[in-house]
Amino acid sequence: MTPTQRGREILNRRTSGILLHPTSLPGSHGIGDFGSWAIRFVEFLATSGCCLWQLLPLGPTGFGGSPYQCTSSFAGNPLLIDMDSLVEMGFLLSHESDTHRTPERDSVDFAHASAAKSTLISCAYNRFVDSRNQTVRGAYETFIDAHAWWLDDYVLYEAIKEEQNGLPWYRWPQDLLRRDTSSLDKARSRLHSRLEYLRFIQFLFFTQWNRIRNIAHDSDVYIVGDIPIFPSHDSADVWAHSEIFKLDKDGSPHVVAGVPPDYFSKDGQLWGNPMYRWDILADQGYEWWIQRFKHTLSMVDIIRIDHFRGFAAAWEVPASESTARNGEWVKGPGLELFRRVRSRLGALPLIAEDLGHITPDVEELRLELELPGMKILQFAFDSDADNPYLPHNHTTDSVVYTGTHDNDTTRGFFESAESYIREKTCSYTGRSQLDLPWDIIRLAYASVANTAIIPLQDVFCLGTEARMNYPGKQEGNWLWRCTPDRFHFDKTDALRTFAELYGRLLK
Repeated sequence: MTPTQRGREILNRRTSGILLHPTSLPGSHGIGDFGSWAIRFVEFLATSGCCLWQLLPLGPTGFGGSPYQCTSSFAGNPLLIDMDSLVEMGFLLSHESDTHRTPERDSVDFAHASAAKSTLISCAYNRFVDSRNQTVRGAYETFIDAHAWWLDDYVLYEAIKEEQNGLPWYRWPQDLLRRDTSSLDKARSRLHSRLEYLRFIQFLFFTQWNRIRNIAHDSDVYIVGDIPIFPSHDSADVWAHSEIFKLDKDGSPHVVAGVPPDYFSKDGQLWGNPMYRWDILADQGYEWWIQRFKHTLSMVDIIRIDHFRGFAAAWEVPASESTARNGEWVKGPGLELFRRVRSRLGALPLIAEDLGHITPDVEELRLELELPGMKILQFAFDSDADNPYLPHNHTTDSVVYTGTHDNDTTRGFFESAESYIREKTCSYTGRSQLDLPWDIIRLAYASVANTAIIPLQDVFCLGTEARMNYPGKQEGNWLWRCTPDRFHFDKTDALRTFAELYGRLLK
């Protein structure tokens, strides 16, 4: 059975999992990473009877730390590299790593993590350059050869951006902005040492992540990854492939992505990502998307497609607008893209994020592709018995969540919900008073949906203080971390009991 076949099989079984981004793990350098706590979390999942670990995108983040605004769709986030593993490799000394340790806190310290890990990885790189360890050297050379197709553009983008004092690529000198061949050759020569260092960082990231994923597989735990439909404007993707985006000659977008006013925001959400030129992508055989799916599936076992509806039609907003109100729906590639992907890669294990303004064409596309959609229990109790998020309306081709990274925690949601929502939830569950969030977790496990995913915040009964993201809010997101004192294995018994009771153990 191939890995993609295994992923599809898992989606067709009754299973459960936990949503937790690695940055939210405990860790000693200001942020969660691929260190010992990631391994311990895999143990937590396996003991709980959960076979799925759902992540947010793992790419390098820009300002604000949003994993949905990465500087590459292919590279990994350096902040996730574990320093203790570099000590084990002999590239750091214990006291060097210890110097930059910080007390465990319940929020990410992006500034400290970035400064500390940059210093330590630079030290590790210097030892790597001087090292005679041919095994590691050989693995490094193999890595850069295998990934050169995206890695060369990414490291050049990052190195030039550093040289340009952090300016986005569309504010670089014209010869670099337009990727003049001679200018890029000169930049490669001028920045050669920096390019090698940036390649080394990616080598460390993928080496460590592959180790974590292999440990997970040994415990029958599989990874649900995430593909944001639109890359960030200031990214290696848009710089290196500007022809597939709706941009002016100076690199600025004609229109940007967003969503119209909805549950999350009265003005909609203005994301600012450039929109695709689907006609150019079609002429290229959708090669960029094929490589994106292929690469992501080399890292994870199942892919959640964020904003799936954008493949049917996307909300385009003039770049001059300050909100997302004045946009229009513009048709996407629909089945054509997925047929081309399937012809090259086969049927893939995908989850369609089909939340928000869903029209019949989006549902038809999802059903034609036989992809499971998402059911959010926090949305279930604000209307009548026909509400599609109520468990009695679920279908097997669904992934049910108590909430997602964009929602409040379940405890926080119900504590602040209007009284009629709490009353209806009590009536639905047959309770005079809710046991939050466990009554809602039980509903998720009892659902006929094949897959049930619970955010770790709900497992630990946390309130609004543990919310991960506020859609439409520019600051204060992506910060929550689980401190070691909360990481009790006593919750595993309750989760395993539910998994056994509702037939969600992977056998």
